[in-house]
Amino acid sequence: MASLFRVVPRAAPHGVNRAAVALALTLATAASAFADEAAATATAAAPAPTQPNSGDTAWMLTSTALVLFMTIPGLALFYGGLVRSKNILSTLMHSFFCAVIVSVLWFIVGYSIAFGPTQGGLWGGLSLMFLRDLSQPASLAPTIPHALFVMYQLTFAIITPALISGAFAERFRFAPFAAFSALWSLIVYAPLAHWVWGGGWIATTFGALDFAGGTVVHISSGVSALVCALYLGKRHGYGHEPMPPHNLPFTVVGAGMLWVGWFGFNAGSALTAGGLASTAMLNTHLAAATAGIGWMLVELTRSRQATVLGVVSGAVAGLVAITPAAGFVTPTGAAIIGLIGGGVCYLAVSFKPKLGYDDALDVVGVHFVGGTIGALLTGVFATALVNPAIKDLALGTPGGVVDGHWKLVWQQLAGVGVTIVFAGVATLGILTVVNLIWPLRASPNEETLGMDLSQHRERAYVLSGGEAVAAAAAVMAEPRAADAPPTSVQRFTIILDHVSEQQVERRWRELCRRISVDGNAVSTLTLTPTPITVRGTRFRFLTDNQHTPENVRTQLESLFSDLNAKARIETQG
Repeated sequence: MASLFRVVPRAAPHGVNRAAVALALTLATAASAFADEAAATATAAAPAPTQPNSGDTAWMLTSTALVLFMTIPGLALFYGGLVRSKNILSTLMHSFFCAVIVSVLWFIVGYSIAFGPTQGGLWGGLSLMFLRDLSQPASLAPTIPHALFVMYQLTFAIITPALISGAFAERFRFAPFAAFSALWSLIVYAPLAHWVWGGGWIATTFGALDFAGGTVVHISSGVSALVCALYLGKRHGYGHEPMPPHNLPFTVVGAGMLWVGWFGFNAGSALTAGGLASTAMLNTHLAAATAGIGWMLVELTRSRQATVLGVVSGAVAGLVAITPAAGFVTPTGAAIIGLIGGGVCYLAVSFKPKLGYDDALDVVGVHFVGGTIGALLTGVFATALVNPAIKDLALGTPGGVVDGHWKLVWQQLAGVGVTIVFAGVATLGILTVVNLIWPLRASPNEETLGMDLSQHRERAYVLSGGEAVAAAAAVMAEPRAADAPPTSVQRFTIILDHVSEQQVERRWRELCRRISVDGNAVSTLTLTPTPITVRGTRFRFLTDNQHTPENVRTQLESLFSDLNAKARIETQG
């Protein structure tokens, strides 16, 4: 048992801080504040209870619910608002389905691999398959019921593959996504959790600190997201067509849920209700706040505007960066980690177009870069005056650079490097195998139609007539025997000339406005069929022979006749 406590940061109840946490000092006086602040938070280690108690159990029940809340609905809404409207259901499905499939696999074998008795430091074996024999408390969390520890760790396993989905949003077919998520959770996440938290070889060889998931969750998902983005290639039209978020309020609400849920993620990782959990909660909040400021300051410097999406993304980047350090650093250290994390993550995201990969929702820039920064800065700001267990966890290294010990930075770097190599190579192997069974990438037609319809036959929003959608759905249907030859379907684009994009947008909004007639909502738009997409002055259609391109051109031209618009047809294969 002693060796397990030595290598698992979240299993150190003897590091509980019983004193009040000092107020966070301003960043301008951060350097001189370290000594006084650390002294205010340091206390003698309290003896660890050996039986479950109601206080710790109540706190961990709350933390478990908070972490699950991060994925559904938090991450689902955060990602869902960032994609185009035709892909929101598939994006929500990614997060929700991870909760479904990972939970079942965790029950069958995932927990055993991650937290069973170590087998040579490589995995936990199969002795806890199907969660048998949970009568005794988990050795890593003796003050809570074993079943609660299983459930808490499950919420971490759920959110990690869900994070990856942001990189391949809008182009990954659902069936291979399900297979990829299942395999990744067992082949990458579960062994890595064992190596870092379950008595495995990364902890016992390098002594790298990871309080709540910097390497296990964020770096592993971030590097896997990069591999997925490179393997799948860019979305159809990426770099040539605008792909703005369709609902930023969803994203802001989702980010708020993530912020609140993160208290369970980080403060819950103390596994007790006490001083250490309190310090981790304070550190988490400060890092999110300063990271929002850091992202905004760099954004203002480069673009002279502070965006809502920027501040929201910065806060999430700060939450990522503080995760490995939450229970090891002072509040001032947390504030600095957040500030640095927010600014650097903004730069990483802004360089994405120059690097040429399509990470749809910036998983790489936020989670990979933010997790790496947080892990390395843990080696700088970790201090035994906050958590006396550091010396045991870090194999004798009593603190980080602030305590005069550079060795911990190199230990952290080793842990980061191993995680990057393992997760990257394993992810590439999983993608290759799954792609042999199911093609991973959606076809251009499926992407154009949208993943909601092409993968799930559902639409999130019904705003106008469905003739074009019905025709498109017929085209996307699986091949089947037919009594008669299929109806010919034609794709074409009509372009309006002699009219500005602003005029088209204004008029189109007026035409699509829904009004009430005898209590029923109807549209003032009279155009058959309804366009699939409208971008600028380009109207794209998918229709059968009942509506010729010339007929549609005449209709469209009449709608803009008072603007002297002239329409021309561009046929497509």
